[in-house]
This record gives sequence, structure tokens and C-alpha cells, in this order.
Amino acid sequence: MAVLSTLLHATTFSRPFLSTIVPSIALAYTLQAAVAVPSIIAQSERFYDLSGSLTYLSCTALSLYLPTIRARYAAAAAGAIKPAWPSVLGALRGASGAGLNWRQLVLSAAVSVWATRLGTYLFQRISADGSDSRFDDIRQSPPKFLGAFFAQATWVSLCLMPILAINSLPVSVFASLPAAVGITDVIGILLYVGGLSFEVVADRQKNGWVQEKKEKKHEEDFLTRGLWSKSRHPNYFGEATLWTGIATVAGGVLMSGPGQVGMGLAGWGLLGKAIAAGVCGVSPAFVSFLLLKVSGVPMSEGKYDKRYGDREDYKKWKRETPMLIPKL
Repeated sequence: MAVLSTLLHATTFSRPFLSTIVPSIALAYTLQAAVAVPSIIAQSERFYDLSGSLTYLSCTALSLYLPTIRARYAAAAAGAIKPAWPSVLGALRGASGAGLNWRQLVLSAAVSVWATRLGTYLFQRISADGSDSRFDDIRQSPPKFLGAFFAQATWVSLCLMPILAINSLPVSVFASLPAAVGITDVIGILLYVGGLSFEVVADRQKNGWVQEKKEKKHEEDFLTRGLWSKSRHPNYFGEATLWTGIATVAGGVLMSGPGQVGMGLAGWGLLGKAIAAGVCGVSPAFVSFLLLKVSGVPMSEGKYDKRYGDREDYKKWKRETPMLIPKL
């Protein structure tokens, strides 16, 4: 209890947003450091992607329940009655006194579904392959390997910004919104569902293609069928789209009048709205940056360019197929 008291006190700020985001980011770096140590010793990247997914799940859960944890601890310290834990069913029904709003629950679930699916998929892949080519040049260098884990903690922290922000808001903020379901809610959820579906289908098509190649059912060197005939990286397009959807739902709340009050930005005018937009926009922007400029497209296309760059069929596929946004 003494440790919990110290941590809660050290991370309590005048703005609820900071009181949620600081401990959540601290948790991300702590978890990544904990996995990095044995991974560096073993010189193995087997649990790298899986640890990223677990960090997403842990930080999301913490941000969702941290306001209640603080309230219950404060009540206990004052000798008052502790508030009840949030009701998931009550939040989905929109019941007053549920302790959560449906947007907080749905967005947290959306991240959890994506993280669980991607983490499981990548863990199965590395278990089958035995290694990940991304780490060929760094797994034997402890500083570089540690940097990769801290980079993953940064990735988690920035992508979760809209979630951390919306989960920090008191339920009273949502009760003050002009509509129970707004246009940004509808657009955001549709983008998320569409993006996740695109990513899942693309990954399954790629897996099926690889398996067929192992079974000698075809002799193709690169995949140009299905969604991969519409985009050279349809899985990356899906991922960028789903994070855009999450940011859209969160942005609709955070940029509203009640949302500005909840973030402690009331009276800041356009600057306050710009801050809220930045908090939400950093998520899809950072994902797109990573995929287009760092570990996604450059590494994937660089590898294929070296192997097949002089072949006319490969040049034709690259010339006629968009890099990211699918052609109709």
C-alpha cells in the first residue's frame, strides 16, 4: 500500500489527462525494459512483438481503470465509502452511474482486439521462422537491442495517446456532449472496422500464399493477387486506417466543449482544440511515419528490390500498383 500511495501521489497532477498519461507511459517503458533484459541476454527477438502487444493491453487497461483506482484510494484514505468499480454492461447500455462511457470501453476494446490479433500473428510467424530479419544487425549489440525495445515503448505511447486522453475524462464530460452518438463516432468506428478487416484479410492472403509456395502449388516470387493486386502494402494501409478511426472517435470528444473542460483546456480557445487534435492526430501520423519511412515499406521493398529489381514483371507490378492507398 505504501508503494501504491507513493506512485499515485507522484503521478497526480491538476489535469486528469496528465494523471493518466504519465503512469501509462511509465508502465510502457517499464514493461519493455523488463522484457529487454532477458532478450538481450539470450540474443533473441522471439518475444519482441508479443511484448509490444502485451504492453498495449496493459497500458490500455491501466488508463481505463486508473481514475477509479485513484478515487477508491482517496476514499479509503479519508475513511469514506469507496466508489464501485465501473460496470461494463452499464457503460454499453449508457446507464448513469456506470463509471465509464461506451466510447472509452469501445475504443479500449478496439485497441485490445487489434493488439491481440497482431501479437498472436507475429508470434506465430517468428515461432515458425525462428528469427526476424529486422534484428539481424542489432540482436548482438545490447545498446541497439535495448534501443529497439525503448523504440517500441515510444510507439505504444504515441499510438495510445487518443485512448489515454479519452480514458482520463470523467463520465460527466460525456453526459454533457450534445449527442449520445455523433458523426465522428460513426465515421471513426467505420474506419476502424474497415481498416482492421483490410489488415486481417491481407495478412491471411499473404499467409496462404506462403503456405502454397511451401507446398509447391505455385512458383511465384512475390504476391500480386487479392488485395496485394490493389496495393503493394494493403496490411499497412489497413493499420493506418484503423488508427485513424480511433483518433477520429477520440477527437470528436476531446475537441468538443465538454472535452476541453475535461482536459483542463477550457478557455484556451483554438489553442486548446489544436492541442486536442494533436493528441489524437499523433497516433495515425506516427503509425504512417513508421510504416512509410522506417520499418515497414523501406525494409520490405528494399529486400524485394535487391532480389527482383531487374525483372520486368516486378517493375510492372510496382509501376501499376499503388504503394499504400489501394486502387479501385
